[in-house]
Amino acid sequence: MATWANLGLQDSSSPLMEQLNFFHDHTLLILTMITILVGYIMGMLMFNQFTNRYLLHGQTIEILWTVLPAIILMFIAFPSLRLLYLMDEINTPSITLKSVGHQWYWSYEYSDFMNLEFDSYMVPTNELETNGFRLLDVDNRIVLPMNNQIRILVTATDVLHSWTVPSLGVKVDATPGRLNQLNFLINRPGLFFGQCSEICGANHSFMPIVIESIPMNYFIKWITSMTN
Repeated sequence: MATWANLGLQDSSSPLMEQLNFFHDHTLLILTMITILVGYIMGMLMFNQFTNRYLLHGQTIEILWTVLPAIILMFIAFPSLRLLYLMDEINTPSITLKSVGHQWYWSYEYSDFMNLEFDSYMVPTNELETNGFRLLDVDNRIVLPMNNQIRILVTATDVLHSWTVPSLGVKVDATPGRLNQLNFLINRPGLFFGQCSEICGANHSFMPIVIESIPMNYFIKWITSMTN
């Protein structure tokens, strides 16, 4: 989850978010080099009293400052396209979870099991336990097994919502009358927090998402207790 004075991205909890972190650092390094180079050239032009007559016109320099930016853009575009295709890839899922956005709470259905569905509301501040997180904790958490391919189907009943968990690199629009799907894998146990990321009305800020990632044997016990 996001912590105080955290200026970077959250720690990754899925292979996809790890790749997104790498791509962020890769692009930031390129932007830093471009900024330093352009800043140095501008500084030299402003404070240098001499003029290089070959720099004012010439085919060679014009070819260079056209071709080099194109090559740099390719170094950004190819990893970006690779990531886009990876995010759209749907592997064989072990579990399917359906998430339905309402004003202003989420409903969840475990499609692989009979009669396993529940609503998830934010816990009000006056009912929060001592170790709870204000505006982030919910009364019914999503419980999912770690190291398993999970497919999530997302839709809404009223207005646009967005089901987002930053540490998993997951963001899916919940659109009324449309079913969107996404695939992800959680590679460590823990609690992962998210929020609706589409302005959906007065209480948009008060419909959080909490995923509890547990080993498969504990997940089977939880499923058994919920369906009995």
